[in-house]
Amino acid sequence: MSRTFQVTFDCADPIAQSRFWAEVLHYVIQPPPGRDLAPGEDPIDAWMEFLEQAGVPEDQRNTASAIVDPDGDGPRLFFQKVPEGKTAKNRVHLDVRAAVGLEGDERMATLEAEHDRLVGLGASRLERHEPAPPMSGGFIVMQDPEGNEFCLD
Repeated sequence: MSRTFQVTFDCADPIAQSRFWAEVLHYVIQPPPGRDLAPGEDPIDAWMEFLEQAGVPEDQRNTASAIVDPDGDGPRLFFQKVPEGKTAKNRVHLDVRAAVGLEGDERMATLEAEHDRLVGLGASRLERHEPAPPMSGGFIVMQDPEGNEFCLD
């Protein structure tokens, strides 16, 4: 039997990272325990209220955040605050599957359009790899706002 898992990111700003990755993956920020959010309600505002009521000091309210797949299929992503910054290339990275089933120019145009959307959210481009059949359909290497590498694939 397979196991479920979450992917954990060490970061400087868990709330900002959770907002970024929720947009990238079309996930949602996990609401506080026992709380159903009203349509349009900001989940971070709900968390701040929850943490205030729980007596968590204000300077400790951005130590963690999580996003989940609203369909329940993908893994949970957890963002935890750490004191040190990123110092080297990731040993593990996410491949964001933005052009599944597409090939050639259509695939690369789709990846470029998604690239543009993500740059608008704070990502940056590192490099583009052209299609090299049969081993690669082409992809774009990017970084999230804190410098974590990921690929648009």
